[in-house]
Amino acid sequence: MIRISREAIVDIRVEGVLRPVRSDLTPVNATSRDLAAAAGDELQERLLRLGALPSGGAVVTPGGNLGADFVIHVVVMSEEEPQTEASVRRAVENGLRRASDIGLESLAMPPLGLGVGVAEPEDAARALLGLLLDHLDKKSPPLDLRIVVSSEYESDLFTQALEELERERRQA
Repeated sequence: MIRISREAIVDIRVEGVLRPVRSDLTPVNATSRDLAAAAGDELQERLLRLGALPSGGAVVTPGGNLGADFVIHVVVMSEEEPQTEASVRRAVENGLRRASDIGLESLAMPPLGLGVGVAEPEDAARALLGLLLDHLDKKSPPLDLRIVVSSEYESDLFTQALEELERERRQA
C-alpha cells in the first residue's frame, strides 16, 4: 500500500525512513538535514566513520532519536554527478532493496526527485510512484510505503499521480 501523508517526517512512527544524501552522506535538502539533526549525534558520528558512497548507493543506520527504527541513506547525487532522474531511481531501488534485506514492513520517505532542475514535478512524482508500485508488485517487504509531504501542493501532486497510475494499471 502506498499512502501520501502530510506530517513531520522526523516524528513519523515507521520501521524505516529513506533519507536523500550526497555521496559524502551530507544532506541534500532541508528534510534530509532535519532527519539527521533529529536522529542525534550518534548518527552523525556513524556517518563520519562510513566515508563516501557511490551515487545510487544506500546504507542503513539505526534511527537514533527518530520515530523510525532505521534510516536508509540513499545517495541521489555526488560532487561530480548532479541529482538526476536516473540517480534518484538507482538510489530508491537500492534503498528498497536494503529495506527488504532487513525485513522492514513499513517505510517512509520524502518526495524524492523533486529537486530543482531534476524533472518536472509531475514527472518526478510519477517516476517515484512507479518505482514504488513496481516494488509492491514483487510482494517483498516493505509493503507499507508512505510518502511524507510537507505542503498541500505536494499532497495534491502525489495523490493525483498515484490515482492516475493505479487507474492506468487497472486498465492495462
